[in-house]
Formats: sequence, C-alpha cells, structure tokens
Amino acid sequence: MRDEQLRERLLRFERDSRFLNKDSDERKVFEEVFDRATLWAINRLLSNGELDYLNGVVNAGKEARVYWGVAPDGTPRAVKIYLTASAEFKRRLRYVAGDRRFSKIPGSSRGIAKLWVQKEFKNLQLAERAGVRVPKPYAFNENVIVMEYVGVPPAPAPRFADAEVDEGDYAWTIEMVEKLYRGAELVHADLSEYNIFKLGGERVLFDMGSAVLKTHPEAKELLLRDVSNMVKFFRRRGIYEKGAEETVEAIMA
Repeated sequence: MRDEQLRERLLRFERDSRFLNKDSDERKVFEEVFDRATLWAINRLLSNGELDYLNGVVNAGKEARVYWGVAPDGTPRAVKIYLTASAEFKRRLRYVAGDRRFSKIPGSSRGIAKLWVQKEFKNLQLAERAGVRVPKPYAFNENVIVMEYVGVPPAPAPRFADAEVDEGDYAWTIEMVEKLYRGAELVHADLSEYNIFKLGGERVLFDMGSAVLKTHPEAKELLLRDVSNMVKFFRRRGIYEKGAEETVEAIMA
C-alpha cells in the first residue's frame, strides 16, 4: 500500500506539472525544481516520516528554493531544494576543494548539488553540537534537505537586514562566530546580515552550505571576510566595538 501511495503522490506532482501552461513561468519554475529525481527524493522523505506534505515556496535563490513543509505531527519544516541545473555550484567549488571530508568532487551539476546538501547537513550538525544556534537539521535525500522552520508559516523570520538590531545582536553574532570556529571547527564563509534570522528575542544563523573546516586553506581569509561583513553592517547601524582584524585575532587565539 505504501508503494502505491508513493506512486500516486509522484503522479499527482507530474499531473500538476502538465496542467501548467506549456510556456508559462510557473511551469518553467516547476520543471526546474521538481525534476523526476527530486520528486523521488521528496517521496522518500515522505515515506520515511520526515514530511507529511509540502506547501508553497517561502524563499527563492539562484542555488535553491525553500518550501514550507509539514511533519506528520503538524510541526512546520523548512524544505530546501537545491537546483540541480544551477551553474552557481561550479562557481562555489572553492568551498569544497580543500575540505578533507569531500575528497572526490563530482563532475555533474546534480552530483555537486547532492554533495552540497551533505555538506550543509553535516555543517548544521557540527554547529548545533557546538552550541551555535542554527536551524535543527532533520534529514536529507539527494538534493533535498529538511530543517527546522524559523518563523511563523508561511512567512520566514525577518533577517538582521530587515530588523532592528542592537549591541546584544552584535555580541551574539561574534559569540556564534567564535563558537563555530572553536567548537565546531568551522568558518561560515558566507556570513552577512542576510543569513541571520531575528524573531523576537531569538536569533538563528542559517545558510551553512558554504561553511568550511578551519583547516581549509582559505579559512582565515574567509573568517576575516565574515567578521568584516558583520562589523560593517553593525557600524552602519551605529554599533561598533572592535575592528575586524582585532576580532579575528581574538577568535583564533
């Protein structure tokens, strides 16, 4: 019965795709995201009890789209689907090359997307264990990753860029960068005001796919860039304590 249900779910996705107008933007987006392999990945997550159903998109980027999913117990989930046809991954291979966890880099875009999902999932696990507040990772399959939903569905939480920030947010950010470096032995490598959520008094660091081990050849350079981005952001908001270089030296000490 379960296999029949999975097939029916897959057919329903495909039927919805056919109903979209051949030349419509909606159909192009649908086919870009939900190719057959991605549909099977989603169905595997459904059959494993990680998801009950999928709602609409809540965020769209060049590399991935994030959907509002729902777990069997009714809890919201963020379902991030990496676009297997995206050329962005090949431009970001510097974040994989030099990482001892991934000695072999696939040649295809789909293979790189799958590797990127594994990398983000492992990075989230390492960060969470080190006490860094990140979305809790639940599961992944192929190019799909299921995480904690941060916000009140269907809206995601505001990001620092869209929120009021204060000295406490600055101190928290530097603390998380330090915990990430010392505890998880990671550098975020893509940190900015656009990938930190702020919901009420809670802050959450996200987009961990680019994060590299601190043994990566460019780790110090990427750490300095992360801290510089945040120092510049908070300075624009009238909050400033230390320069980026001084902060990085303290983190690495």
